[in-house]
Amino acid sequence: MIILPAIDIKDGNCVRLQKGVYSTAQKVADSPYETAQGFKAAGAEWMHMVDLDGAKDAKLINADLIADVAKTSGLRVEVGGGIRNMEAVEYYLSRGIDRVILGSAAVKNPQLVKDAVKHYGDRIAVGIDALDGMVRAEGWLDNSEIHYIELAKRMEDVGVQTIIYTDINQDGMLSGPNLKQLDDLSHEVGCNIIASGGVAVLKDILNLAELDVYGAICGKAIYSGTLDLQQAIEMTGNI
Repeated sequence: MIILPAIDIKDGNCVRLQKGVYSTAQKVADSPYETAQGFKAAGAEWMHMVDLDGAKDAKLINADLIADVAKTSGLRVEVGGGIRNMEAVEYYLSRGIDRVILGSAAVKNPQLVKDAVKHYGDRIAVGIDALDGMVRAEGWLDNSEIHYIELAKRMEDVGVQTIIYTDINQDGMLSGPNLKQLDDLSHEVGCNIIASGGVAVLKDILNLAELDVYGAICGKAIYSGTLDLQQAIEMTGNI
């Protein structure tokens, strides 16, 4: 299992939210560049980045900053937030981003996912964010009528190989990931599953590893000090 430390960008700053509520945004680091270097020094190979402004406004807002942080980090990077068309996909992939995450587009424009997967294969991932099992979109502000497992199956059918799953209720709360939902998802689709939201301590990492998910995104736990990134990476490297 890989550990993906996270940097979420809002107004050019590294922030964390609680349950996706923008008014809860709290600056957690002075510099995304220094934060990324810290991740690399701790042994990370991957980094997860999100343009929160882009996710809300449905367009690229912090893309130049994200691409530059990724370039200077020396890490493999996946990016989500505001990617709603092929131009946005190509913007990131042409600037060295390893994997682009389509979120709202999976709900509102599944043809984009099909086209992107056809052109870029496993460099396209889908982010599925759910509240009480039902998918949310547009920076988690829009409800949908789609259950998260149903959407995952649809995405698998069009060739998506990686799904990032977030239980919004757990995100930023340091209360542990939703293991049941993740377990159900991993049994319903054959995609690589990356767990996002709720990781607080090493025990959470162990629990996810026992589910045999592909990866775990860690954000607030790193910034708050409840999770030692280097220790988590070393531990999962032996699983």
